[in-house]
Amino acid sequence: MNYFNYFTEIEETFVRRRGKHLFLSPIDWALIEGWQERGIPLHIVIRSIESVFDVFDKQPVGTRTIKSLFYCREEVEAQHDEWLRSRAGGSPESSESGGFTVSTEGARSLIEKAVAQLEANSIAVLSDDTERAVTRLKGLLANLPNDPETIDKTLGDIEKVLDRGMLTNWEKPHLKALEKEIAGQLRAYRSEMEPAAYKNTFELMLLKRLREEANIPRLGLFYL
Repeated sequence: MNYFNYFTEIEETFVRRRGKHLFLSPIDWALIEGWQERGIPLHIVIRSIESVFDVFDKQPVGTRTIKSLFYCREEVEAQHDEWLRSRAGGSPESSESGGFTVSTEGARSLIEKAVAQLEANSIAVLSDDTERAVTRLKGLLANLPNDPETIDKTLGDIEKVLDRGMLTNWEKPHLKALEKEIAGQLRAYRSEMEPAAYKNTFELMLLKRLREEANIPRLGLFYL
């Protein structure tokens, strides 16, 4: 299950239950990204969405409308906690959120594309970070392990270098403008979110915008 499939399966389930086409909002995207990064299995998210709409469909027409995936967040957390408790003591290898089945050649192709994309980057304030990332990616290619989890961990470490570079070196006025815009998008939800969840969602949304503007690729075998 790659990132694209994880995202689209969740999106299609939500849109189907919603009853009409509705584009997911930036906060919806950030929720999915956060669930994926935490390793919440797809079936947990899908089942949670279905459960929320099952309850909603029994309410009188016009009572309220589910406009955002955010309204499924608590159910996803509850069902994930229950799933984790049910698996306490089980073998890590059996977890649906763990393990990779990608080939070495698939990983090599991903890395080569990332190198080409980073080498084409022309944003001056990110040049040191992109050059550092390219050097490390080329080093990984030269000594590519036969273990997907080791490759993925290394890619994750390199991605953190790029993330820090964007958050630290981007032009401050533009960064402040983006932060203000994202804070506005999250304002309606902030009171319902734990501080740590709000901070994580805010940063995910900000990094997504910065990556799009800078054409910075996602690294990690999940994005194959």
